[in-house]
Amino acid sequence: MPAARDVLYRWAPPPEYLLNHVVNRIPLVGPRMAAYAALGVRFADRRRAIVMLRAEVTSPRNLRMGIDSVIGRDCLVDARGGITIGDRVNITSFARFMTAKHLIDEPGFPAVLEPIVVEDDAWIALGATVLGGVTIGEGAVVAAGAVVTRDVPARAIVAGIPATQVGTREPGVGMASGYRPNWL
Repeated sequence: MPAARDVLYRWAPPPEYLLNHVVNRIPLVGPRMAAYAALGVRFADRRRAIVMLRAEVTSPRNLRMGIDSVIGRDCLVDARGGITIGDRVNITSFARFMTAKHLIDEPGFPAVLEPIVVEDDAWIALGATVLGGVTIGEGAVVAAGAVVTRDVPARAIVAGIPATQVGTREPGVGMASGYRPNWL
């Protein structure tokens, strides 16, 4: 007779499936963040960060979130190559973080994984895409719909496809901290 662990492994859905089909639909914030932590997301303090409803996370063990940071609803967070999100970061809904790519000119089309780092007080606006190998500097802003393929300097404002610098944030301007719905 097979061991219970073997039966569970064979018939239970993988943790990533649970994360992206069950956990990301838990309406209460506290239980949802506890489940994300249990399935591998590393929070500086899970009571002071939020992954909003319907965000999809690949490789949760490779995702780190700082204090007072938010991942908006319906975001795609591919953390296979590693994603580090600093403190007071706002990743607005429908943003995409993609750490994987294929080398299109190589035989066999091999996959490459590269990390993404978002430093403190940055804002990634609605529907922006950030590709692997990129660091978003402290206090930087990525405009809605931008596609970031290169590092963004601290306090820079970038927009467009590919993203280019269109401005600079004033010193002392940061993100509002502590956003979190107050339902558990």
